[in-house]
Amino acid sequence: MTKELCNVIDQISREKGISREILIEALESALLSAVRKKYGGRSNIFLSIDRQKCNIKLYETKTVVAAVQVPFEEISVKDAKAIDPQKNEGDTVEFPLDLHDLGRIAAQTAKQVIFQRVREAERDVIFNDFKDKTGQIVSGVIMRREKGFYYLNLGKAEAVLPIKETLPSENLKRGDTVKAIIDDVRITAKGPEISVSRTSPLFVAGLFRMEVPEINEGLVLIKNIVREPGERTKIAVYSKDNAIDPVGSCVGMKGTRVQTIVRELRGERIDIIPWTDDPRMLIARALSPAAIDKIGINEDGKTAMVVVNDQQLSLAIGKKGQNVRLAMKLTGWDIDIISDTEYSKIRMEETDKALESSLKKENQKKDILPVDG
Repeated sequence: MTKELCNVIDQISREKGISREILIEALESALLSAVRKKYGGRSNIFLSIDRQKCNIKLYETKTVVAAVQVPFEEISVKDAKAIDPQKNEGDTVEFPLDLHDLGRIAAQTAKQVIFQRVREAERDVIFNDFKDKTGQIVSGVIMRREKGFYYLNLGKAEAVLPIKETLPSENLKRGDTVKAIIDDVRITAKGPEISVSRTSPLFVAGLFRMEVPEINEGLVLIKNIVREPGERTKIAVYSKDNAIDPVGSCVGMKGTRVQTIVRELRGERIDIIPWTDDPRMLIARALSPAAIDKIGINEDGKTAMVVVNDQQLSLAIGKKGQNVRLAMKLTGWDIDIISDTEYSKIRMEETDKALESSLKKENQKKDILPVDG
């Protein structure tokens, strides 16, 4: 039996990823609970399992007293010395008990306690495995959809993907394999809950880190990334090494790297721009794919006036203002975009006002006459 018990413990330890010591402690607790229940809840009954050979030792202890009042818990000095001459009043004497006489109810109790402790240990293992993985990309298989959530099988654990954290255009089905970023890991009444997301900008950053070795190795840095899920992402990248093209590294040979990411994002558009500390140049690049003619900035208020060709105006602003909105988030500047025609009209109005002001001043000079003495 002891050999069989050792084999079972080792098997559960391997399959569940739970330490052998935790399982033995759970088994000790379960069996002790069952035995004490059988013997009316007596607290002087103890059980231990040998860590190497899995031998089970079941015994009760009795305290040596001058006059026995509780037979189940006490033994007289005379009787104790008959067992061990070294025993004196106040010492304890151990009596072995028969483990095979537990009965069906006790065995069922042991089984329930073991199951509960193993489940708790499993939860601890899952939590410890994932608690430090927040921000990492994981790949999982869709198991089911319930009440606004998808449930992903991550192997040893299950993750929760809220439908609101999926891309607007995707309808995931059971068996689909998807990638997501771990957003949060917390303990709940039902155990550890791993929440993942596909809409976070960090998800796209994580995908670039997976696909672009230069980013993973720290040769290319992601300075900022902004996103409207399912529509467009803008990412600014930078390299301290002039020999490394940060944009080219992200795009890859013939666009292979970025296209892999675009496919994972179901066709989401990605603008990759080189980071610069020059605000004018950064703003112009952030408004990609539009071409910029002129930029005026107010550094105190971090506001910018951008002038584009009339044909580029709608492209610069984007659908429902998306392009300029993302550019403002990426750069941190408040950007106002006008067309060449509007800019020319403003300049003409300013010129007219300046000319009118100049004429008024000239007329005022003509009205100034010398005063006769």
